[in-house]
Amino acid sequence: MKRIVLGFAVTLAIALPGAYAQKTFTLERVLSAPFPDNLVASKTKNRLAWVLNEQGKRNIWVAEGPDFVARRLTAYTQDDGQELSSLQFSDGAGYVIYVRGGEKNRAGVSPNPTSNPSGAEQDVWAVAWTGGDPRKIDAGDNPQISVRGTIAYTRDGQIWLAPLDGSDKPRQLVIRGENSGLQWSPDGTKLAFVSSRTDHSFIGIYDAAANSIQFIAPSVDSDSLPQWSPDGKLLAFIRRPAVPRDAPTGYFIEPDRPHPWAIWIADTTWAAKEIWHSGAAMQDSYPYMADDTGGGVINWAVGNTLVMASEQDGWQHLYSLAATGGTPKLLTPGACEVEEWSFTPDRQTVLFNSNCEDSLRRHIWRIAVNSEIRPQPVTSGTGIEWNPEVLSDGQTLAYLASDSRMPARAFIADVQGLQPRKPLAAETWPADFPSDELVQPSHVSFTSPDGTKIDGVLFSPASAKAGEKHPALIFLHGGPMRQMLLGWHYMVYYANAYGLNQYLASRGYIVLAINYRSGVGYGRAFREAPGRAGRGASEYQDVLAAGKYLQSRSDVDPEKIGLWGGSYGGYLTALGLGRNSDIFRAGVDMHGVHDWPTDNWDGKNIPPDLVKLAHDSSPVTAVDTWKSPVLFIHGDDDRNVYFTQTVDLVARLRPRGIHIEQLIFPDEIHDFLMHRTWLAAYRAAGDFFDRQLRGETSASGSTEH
Repeated sequence: MKRIVLGFAVTLAIALPGAYAQKTFTLERVLSAPFPDNLVASKTKNRLAWVLNEQGKRNIWVAEGPDFVARRLTAYTQDDGQELSSLQFSDGAGYVIYVRGGEKNRAGVSPNPTSNPSGAEQDVWAVAWTGGDPRKIDAGDNPQISVRGTIAYTRDGQIWLAPLDGSDKPRQLVIRGENSGLQWSPDGTKLAFVSSRTDHSFIGIYDAAANSIQFIAPSVDSDSLPQWSPDGKLLAFIRRPAVPRDAPTGYFIEPDRPHPWAIWIADTTWAAKEIWHSGAAMQDSYPYMADDTGGGVINWAVGNTLVMASEQDGWQHLYSLAATGGTPKLLTPGACEVEEWSFTPDRQTVLFNSNCEDSLRRHIWRIAVNSEIRPQPVTSGTGIEWNPEVLSDGQTLAYLASDSRMPARAFIADVQGLQPRKPLAAETWPADFPSDELVQPSHVSFTSPDGTKIDGVLFSPASAKAGEKHPALIFLHGGPMRQMLLGWHYMVYYANAYGLNQYLASRGYIVLAINYRSGVGYGRAFREAPGRAGRGASEYQDVLAAGKYLQSRSDVDPEKIGLWGGSYGGYLTALGLGRNSDIFRAGVDMHGVHDWPTDNWDGKNIPPDLVKLAHDSSPVTAVDTWKSPVLFIHGDDDRNVYFTQTVDLVARLRPRGIHIEQLIFPDEIHDFLMHRTWLAAYRAAGDFFDRQLRGETSASGSTEH
């Protein structure tokens, strides 16, 4: 989710009129903290690398034990929207390999949010641990480096190879299909990959010495996620059975059905067999959430044991499974969900984060793969911790963490959780960040009409007085596989949203971020709730219940409630404005979905009755009852939600005389790439709510009546 026309003046700290007067801070200050991501550890030398986004200037930072003095390894100095990703160390940790730039859109163009006439490209780079200028390897993505110093990567669905030392030109492996999922064998002689052929896929093996390709147990099914055992003697992969070509597909509108899957293992003769397969119940389905936010559906652990993700008990958990098959053993029990995981260097212990025993936060836990002892906490308290990485010594743990007043930072601790943690790159922390001026959000809950309990994170103005009534806003997250927490989020998109919610609270708004059904953290039945999305919009009743909950509060002005959200949150914002303008008096819709079939029906065999249901579940069918003012914010190179979703809805609302405002960013993508885009969008949102819910005047913005 990632520009340019800055149509709004900078919002400075001001004194607010009447009952809303209190000390405030600027958006610039509350969004000034750097955001760390993509933390990785080397296999030797106790070295770490991570990406640090400092107000749009993205660079690689590194640190090495025992002192872990952090230093910046690259020197990208512009807020140019070029992402850094796919960090990994070369063998011996002498180089960091990474990707700069984003994936191509449907037209084959990489993100270019600055509208640079020279264009932009996604490239694979290498930079020496000792520093110096990075060296471009080639255009491409998804690099994997072997112990022999060969980098495999993909470009336009094809596999390329290049030597790290630049001693030879890159060369292509000519293979039919769309190829991905590259994995070098431990000795660097063979490359496993996934070759997708549209309605089926194979696991392929490239033998570097023989310059040959072998496909493993080819079938009509879809194979994916090849994983080499630590000794290189076995290759595990996942197989999902073929479906009829006229079977409806499309995540947001297809009928709910089980998605069975199986684990296969091949030996060095390339003979393969199934060692386990899922059950037939809905909760036995392939755990695609592990692909989206986890540490991999299958991983090798110690002693020819696999660790697999599954939701077979209704929650995403980790299980151990012998390479010979059998019944998986539950490693992470509880009515809670495991989200990210990694392993100690000896593969004996899993480090994972979850919301176990703290439903609206994340903490890090550890569990020995072959132990009968329950998971042990590594972190606890009022913070949020994620991205655990154990260093090569097996004792030092690095992770990212935040809390209610401190955005994400990188830390060093010990794997037992016994020693005080040490922050990394503390010098990058802005001196005027308003930590002491932020409010501590609280956990609230309310009940939807069908009896479903919904959690919310409530931001109340710090200077609120008894008897005061405040305007209120409901924040609706995207995804929808997300959960809002009691602190700064671990995803940059929602860390920014948390910052805006804090800013709005400082300006006198009560803000309620709700965890509506179809989000994560509450089990599969909640996430896969019947009738959600284009199947009937069942989660809208949670939005409506949140509005009525706010109306019932003595500190809320029931006539001044608004909505804001992005992506799926934009969808629910537009649905609320269309269906219940009597409750929701204004809304900011950022890159929202407005008609499910527009993005989901082409070539996907959705029956006419389901297409109609999806359309009826969309905001475009509520324009006749839409009365409330709306601000649309969208980048026109959006790769997640078609830009035409906003074009179409605006065109439908205009003839009805709805107050429409818009802020469009040419060449920006869904998850805004430039820091200045976020500032412009959030200034516009704050200004819009001030005018619509508090009657303040402003000359800024693009307004239609």
